[in-house]
Amino acid sequence: MRQKKSGEGLAAFASANFRRYQSARLAVIMGAEAQAVAVAWQVYAMTHKALDLGLTGLALFLPGLLLLLPSGHVADRFDRRNIILVCYSLQMLCTGSLLAIALCRVQHVELVYAVLVLIGTGRAFSGPASSALVPHLVPEEHFVNAVTWGAAIFQTANIIGPALGGLLFTLPGVGFERSLAGAAVVYLFTLCTQVFFLARVGRITLRLGRMEHRAASMEVILAGFRFVRHTQLLIGSLSLDLFVVLLGGAVALMPIFAEEVLHTGARGLGMLRAAPALGALCMSMVLARFPLRRRAGSKLFVGVAIFGVTTVIFGLSHNLTLSLTALAIGGAADMISVVIRSSLLQLATPPEMRGRVSAVNALFLGGSNELGEFESGVTAQWMGAVRATVVGGIGSLVVTGLWAWLFPQLRAADELSAEALRKQRMEASEN
Repeated sequence: MRQKKSGEGLAAFASANFRRYQSARLAVIMGAEAQAVAVAWQVYAMTHKALDLGLTGLALFLPGLLLLLPSGHVADRFDRRNIILVCYSLQMLCTGSLLAIALCRVQHVELVYAVLVLIGTGRAFSGPASSALVPHLVPEEHFVNAVTWGAAIFQTANIIGPALGGLLFTLPGVGFERSLAGAAVVYLFTLCTQVFFLARVGRITLRLGRMEHRAASMEVILAGFRFVRHTQLLIGSLSLDLFVVLLGGAVALMPIFAEEVLHTGARGLGMLRAAPALGALCMSMVLARFPLRRRAGSKLFVGVAIFGVTTVIFGLSHNLTLSLTALAIGGAADMISVVIRSSLLQLATPPEMRGRVSAVNALFLGGSNELGEFESGVTAQWMGAVRATVVGGIGSLVVTGLWAWLFPQLRAADELSAEALRKQRMEASEN
């Protein structure tokens, strides 16, 4: 049995560029999650309609769908670091607009949706560039460790960000007529995190330049789609996440659960949004100490099944402690699938194609998250938040069983290494 080397759990942090990038991510995701709490509460306060909460997810998702092809091609054709800097400069302008809407006490929800569309546009280009940049920040043998720590940092931000958002939202107002209160305070905090992000990413010394050297053409632009479609490991794992989270995600409905089911208000909403991240963070610490080495495929399906079960429990619960526990366990189970799917995505993909494949992944993630929020809003408007969540959790369990049968190569995936995954992909293509 291979002996664990001293410091192996922190191997990715030996890279200064990795440290700079992840500290920047920690800050900016905290700001984004706090902003999401403020936007959700602000929209619900304006309209008190579940459907309008769902439309916030749709506004974020549509730009990614429409810009899927150019965003992936841009990530492979231009310096990925510069793309990230431009996109987050746009995010600052959007947050400034949300701050102006809050300060002026505008009650037109359409303006909020318009800003969310612009935020989604920035994410459409920054997502593929960010995902494709990470493998270049660390040696290949440390990539799974980098994915694990990247996910841990993401979940840490998801714990702190929503809790801060709920706390800042309830602070007493200051300034002229106490106008700096509620959502406005949260948006100001988000602006500060974005400034820090731009400063840290600007210090990354890596310059990749152009990865794809072929001239632009539809064949080149669509290469990511073709690669994913012909790689069962990727199409299976991405579509599994799409349908499970599309059906089982209940993030968009949390303001309703906080207000009408659990009766906890804005601070309770922050706790509910932070609970999955707390569970995921705990699991990421376990995975950093005891890495996923073998039987990756079977562990992926077990994690997804647990996520479905905890979604059903959360939907049925009327107790805050039980709800938080279910969400935390679901987040821990989801972390297992996140690490496995992210490793599959990057290690099984050639470096020059990672931008376009990451764009395809962004489409699936957007479909499962933002489009899932829209689906949750629609079904909750039709059958109520509790029934919609329970039915969605049951549906995700059905999908898990069906995908385990439809994608035997994914179920049989073993070692998470570039060599093993590429070998499995080549053997599958020959058969």
